[in-house]
Amino acid sequence: MYGHDYGSTRYSPLNQINTQNVQRLAPAWTYHMNKSGSRTTSAGRVGRGGGRRSSQATPIVVNDVLYMPTPYNSVVALEPETGKELWSYKLLKGRPAGRGVAYWPGDKRTPASIIFGTSDARLMSLNAKTGKPTIGFGLNGSEDIKKDMLNGFPYTQYDVTSPVTIYKNLVFVGGQVQEAPGTGASGDVRAFDAHTGKLVWRFHSVPHPGETGNETWEGNSWKNRSGTNVWGFMSVDVERGLLFLPFGSPTPDFYAADRKGSNLFGNSLVAVNADTGKLVWYYQTVHHDTWDYDLESAPVLMDVTQNGNKIPAVAVTGKLGLIFILDRTNGKPIFGVEERPVPPSDVPGEVSWPTEPFPLKPPPIGRHSFSPEDIADVTPEQKKVCTDLLATEGGMAFGGPYTHYGSKLTIVFPGTIGTTNWPGMSYNPDLGYLFLNIVNLADVGKISKNEDAPDPPYDRSSPWGMYARFWNNDKFWPCQKPPWGELWAINVNTGDVAWKIPFGIEEELEAKGIHGTGTLNIGGSITTAGGLLFIAATRDQRFRAFEAATGKELWSIKMETGSYTVPMTFLGKNGKQYVVLTDTGGSFYDPTSSDAVLAFALP
Repeated sequence: MYGHDYGSTRYSPLNQINTQNVQRLAPAWTYHMNKSGSRTTSAGRVGRGGGRRSSQATPIVVNDVLYMPTPYNSVVALEPETGKELWSYKLLKGRPAGRGVAYWPGDKRTPASIIFGTSDARLMSLNAKTGKPTIGFGLNGSEDIKKDMLNGFPYTQYDVTSPVTIYKNLVFVGGQVQEAPGTGASGDVRAFDAHTGKLVWRFHSVPHPGETGNETWEGNSWKNRSGTNVWGFMSVDVERGLLFLPFGSPTPDFYAADRKGSNLFGNSLVAVNADTGKLVWYYQTVHHDTWDYDLESAPVLMDVTQNGNKIPAVAVTGKLGLIFILDRTNGKPIFGVEERPVPPSDVPGEVSWPTEPFPLKPPPIGRHSFSPEDIADVTPEQKKVCTDLLATEGGMAFGGPYTHYGSKLTIVFPGTIGTTNWPGMSYNPDLGYLFLNIVNLADVGKISKNEDAPDPPYDRSSPWGMYARFWNNDKFWPCQKPPWGELWAINVNTGDVAWKIPFGIEEELEAKGIHGTGTLNIGGSITTAGGLLFIAATRDQRFRAFEAATGKELWSIKMETGSYTVPMTFLGKNGKQYVVLTDTGGSFYDPTSSDAVLAFALP
């Protein structure tokens, strides 16, 4: 399954490829997802005809078949040792959720199925063996899951971008909704029957009257509220029957005067009974969010050993770059959390929350503040660009954690891309290490009167558009001193940093003798019993293997484009271990494109 197991560890027990031989890893096969076949090259871009379409997909391999969605409106099954296509199902409308599909083993009543959500909010089921729609599931293998989610707003956004999670005969589905206005489609999480596609239960992400948390919404501000959704990944504690839901922020993202209160279950990790959807516990990581600091990556389940005792734990992180390690039976922090005062907002009508939670351990991941002494000076040109940017509108405001976008143009660390994003973390139980790659990139913005719409009456803006970054836009170089990208390992038994390194290179700066800058990245890692950490993610278009225990780089290859997703590994029926990743370019900061799925193996 996506993430390898119910606990989303992204840990493989395979060790054929290991620290001693990974240097010999070589390409094994390539599969091209675009069947139009024509290839074009222009101005540093590489692509196959039909337009640039990026993919964040991670394949899964089950019973010696590889399954994945493509950005060309299809789901495919491949022979995993060769990349030979076994079947392809083309959607007549919409696209499959771009990050992956899920496998259900079936039973006497229904055959094994590939189940996924779509961009037009359908839940689809295909026969895993044939690729044909599953008989008895919805209408011709398709169930409309949008109609009950719109709250009376027929044109509001609702779709599915991440793989569904399957447990027993239940299919758990979250959704992507709008960033603004405040009211619109619901962010509720639902469970559907894997046989029929029919609804089994629904969890209200914004509590209704009489439900736990409704009092955290002043007045009727809960009603028809959008956001507060799981657009990323869920995890399951099979032993305890718990489903872990990482919720994003309520809408609108940056102005919350119409939703006074702490706004549960926004920015919360919620544990529910997987069979019934009933609330078991919750932990809110950001109160009354006005920064868009979603939780979105998969909660990672592991054991934390303290004083010889094993504590069943769950680790969760989000855009903010704080890691919360909680006892997964009750949601209590294992290393302690402090509520600390944070600066108030100066936006008209806004009542910001006076404190926010700070874990005592692990430490904050990446950069959370800025001062003028931090201006990037890797080249004279970069220093001038960034100094001039800082002086915009008479000089930008800046500060530390939880600095608000306010009436003055403000530098906010981290920005909405986040310190980390949906790719999140991997976990190696042999070491007790959590791994995550991070970006040190701020946004710049202010809150001003919204001239385009009455809801919200105030919204984020800047001279460069709504989502402006604190960077050299021509180079994609952040405007503070490096490192701009890092790779971290956290010891979950102590809460300490095991190691951290700059992640990726800027080739132009390397040529000038400037090293250790790291680079912007988005994508995730996997880790293996072979002592390895595999990750692409960087805009330098490399795929790398590191020694998991130390962070030492052991192998890398430069690809046709950057890969901004999570790799996977499996053992073929020929006895060889393969590592596979999707390589299409097309992240926030890489204009190159391709349509390749790449496999690597030892010679």
